[in-house]
Amino acid sequence: MRLFSAARLAHHGRVHVRLVTCLKLPEPDPDRDVLVEALAARGVTGEWVAWDDPTADFTGGLSLIRSTWNYYRTRDRFIAWTKQVERSGTLQNPARIVRWNSHKRYLRDLAKAGFPVVPTEFLRQGGAIRLSDIASRRGWTSMVVKPAVSAGSFQTMHVTDACRAAGEAHLASLLLERDALVQPYVRSVDDYGERALVWIDGALTHAIRKAPRFSGEAERASEAQPIAFDEKALAGAIFARFGAGLLYGRLDLARDDQGKPRVMELELIEPSLFLLQCDAALTHFAHAIARLAR
Repeated sequence: MRLFSAARLAHHGRVHVRLVTCLKLPEPDPDRDVLVEALAARGVTGEWVAWDDPTADFTGGLSLIRSTWNYYRTRDRFIAWTKQVERSGTLQNPARIVRWNSHKRYLRDLAKAGFPVVPTEFLRQGGAIRLSDIASRRGWTSMVVKPAVSAGSFQTMHVTDACRAAGEAHLASLLLERDALVQPYVRSVDDYGERALVWIDGALTHAIRKAPRFSGEAERASEAQPIAFDEKALAGAIFARFGAGLLYGRLDLARDDQGKPRVMELELIEPSLFLLQCDAALTHFAHAIARLAR
């Protein structure tokens, strides 16, 4: 599937692509080196450029968002940057998707479209709601509290009865500065795990199992896993509905108490694609990037 073409930039006779990162990575990007190598094998020079570098030139050509993992700290500035890039060149994924996907209220859109999403309370900045009120109304005894604009499990907390007071304080602190979410803790993530399904250029390539991750913790990911039939069906339907014009995406799922897959996150801005775990996905991604850049 050819999405659209981008201008070609000369770089010592090779095609040139900007791989967009940030000036200070909060954690290493395991896909970084293998992606550059895979692109080089296809005659494409991948140059890492920080979106927040004021000296960087994003005029023309293809800019591919990869590890802009600080965007949530200055969301408005990041959205403005995406629009500026698109005025003269090509951005993947596009600015309209970045804006929509950068606030977790997109989960409400998925639910309205009929997709099974983990039950979510959306809380606006400045509110004074208490976790105890949510727990009583919803019947939740174990909850996850997180910002509505976030990445890398920033300020994400698992709240149980044993730490309810700390959870109340955490939610109150979040709401002073930002919108927040409260969700039930999905117990299956402790054994079956959260499954991250990777989608590249119109096709699901692989899945990995992720362990639960909260603020300050490192990501723990498995080797490539088979994709269960019901997970594949759900991912296929979601990307058919929301994936038009996109180069990549990742759908994170967990199974509810009835064993049904539910959406945890739909990552369309800067998700890790776990390319080290799947050579076929790396090849597919590099081929698609090379095609778009020519």
